[in-house]
Amino acid sequence: MDRRTFIGSAAAISAASLLGGCNESNRQAIDYSKHPKKREDDAFAENAGRSKKVTLKLATSWPAHFPIMGTGVERFAEKVYKASGGSLEIKLYPKNTLVPALAVFDAASNGQIDAFHSGPYYWKGKNSAFSLFSGVPFGFTAEEINSWMYYGNGLKLWREMYAKYNLYPFPGGNTNIQMGGWFRKPINSLEDMQGLKMRIPGLGGEVYAKLGVNPILLPAGEIYTSLERGMIDATEWVGPALDLKMGFYKVASYYYSGWHEPGSILELTFNKRSWEKLSPQHQAIIEMAASDLNAQMTYEFHAENIKAFETLKSLGVTLSKYPDDVVAAGKEALKAVIAEQSTASRDFATVYADIAAYMEQSKRWSDASLGYFLNIR
Repeated sequence: MDRRTFIGSAAAISAASLLGGCNESNRQAIDYSKHPKKREDDAFAENAGRSKKVTLKLATSWPAHFPIMGTGVERFAEKVYKASGGSLEIKLYPKNTLVPALAVFDAASNGQIDAFHSGPYYWKGKNSAFSLFSGVPFGFTAEEINSWMYYGNGLKLWREMYAKYNLYPFPGGNTNIQMGGWFRKPINSLEDMQGLKMRIPGLGGEVYAKLGVNPILLPAGEIYTSLERGMIDATEWVGPALDLKMGFYKVASYYYSGWHEPGSILELTFNKRSWEKLSPQHQAIIEMAASDLNAQMTYEFHAENIKAFETLKSLGVTLSKYPDDVVAAGKEALKAVIAEQSTASRDFATVYADIAAYMEQSKRWSDASLGYFLNIR
């Protein structure tokens, strides 16, 4: 039963109960023991105990035990193992132990591994639309993009496009609002952005390029050294929790609030043939554990960021906002990037049109509710 069917059924049952309260003679208990769903659940439980042992290889783009993202996937694998009674084991391979950090997409696509955990924006070179599934500058918050994924067309479009690469994705966490980056020198105006070499991936990188920045894609393990040696002038990473652990404040003390990734989706993606070979029981277990991973990672990022933010301030980090001319130029740059990418790619145009329609409705509600509240709090 899919989520919409479940919610619809639940709503119908609730309505019937309320109406029955108006007329005592209309009340009727549901005998679940005779319900078709009960027989399905019994069969599920019985079969789960007899499931054949399956081991899946999952590679990540993160180092072993990497905070929040890496440890979140470790907990996901542990929950799958326990929920399956040990019949489904997901063996984890941190970055570079089986395949390089940014080779996981191809490795899963060709069946070298069964699954991976990474970020969709890393694969925009294969299809520019893929970056949209992570998020859009000045776009969705974490709550909004998850809403679009699960209850809009996001997940449907994502799976249709990944299927061409023999892949089957799930939302695999959300970083929540990201910071704008670490700079070796302060940004006082748009002019200060000209010619900067900055590590920044995805659609955000395309927008920054329009501002005069040279965007560079680097895996996590190479960012600090590149910044320290002056090979790059700035980097964005995630937010206070992970940025603090990466030690960027030691080599670039100017820290800016951001708008390029207001709620960035990570991915838990399976080789499509590997996924289809799984039993319905194992698929259901993964679906539930993936949903939990997506939610828990979002909450954990917020919890750790609020603590790390105070630590960074105590270390003397200069916390700043981008100048108004940078923000204004960023919005105009986004329009230009969207227009160019939509013209060049039908997939990009299709996905962005769906995002824009959903976001327009969401903005009206968010501005009237959360936006109002945050402004007066």
